[in-house]
Amino acid sequence: MVLQDFTKIKAVFLDVDGVLTDGTVLVTEQGEQLRSFSVKDGYAMQLAVKSGIYIAVVSGGKTRGVLSRLNSLGIQDVHLGVSDKLSTIIDLIQEWRVASSEVLYMGDDIPDLACMKWVGLPVCPSDAAEEIKQVAKYISPKKGGKGCVRDVLEKILKLQQKWDTDKGEEV
Repeated sequence: MVLQDFTKIKAVFLDVDGVLTDGTVLVTEQGEQLRSFSVKDGYAMQLAVKSGIYIAVVSGGKTRGVLSRLNSLGIQDVHLGVSDKLSTIIDLIQEWRVASSEVLYMGDDIPDLACMKWVGLPVCPSDAAEEIKQVAKYISPKKGGKGCVRDVLEKILKLQQKWDTDKGEEV
């Protein structure tokens, strides 16, 4: 049963575009790239960090604004401009002493496939690519950038009895 898998999770890895955002990139006349993040996802992320869940973001993109947003939520393991996501994940879980069966990875497109096949709990937003949906053990009813991260983090925290809203802050 998939809900049982959420009780084991100690580490969460997230992609940016298509997971933390809806995948839309706005480009200003100066060439700056702008993305939109869900405040609800942000609330759940900072609460998960405070509850002892390791959270890391691994993305091929490398925008300073993304780093700033994630750091403001308490996410210190932000790896941008990564071409080999799986190696980064393996290095981090060895550092954290976490088994792959205790890892959740949320991705939405082909560059996430190898990571999703390797972790214990591969999940995705409802608007993920079909190849990703085929390997996901759980498909959030929420779309990327529209609360899918909140959906999975809330499941983890509630099932582990760590959903302590007194720890949460407005983000």
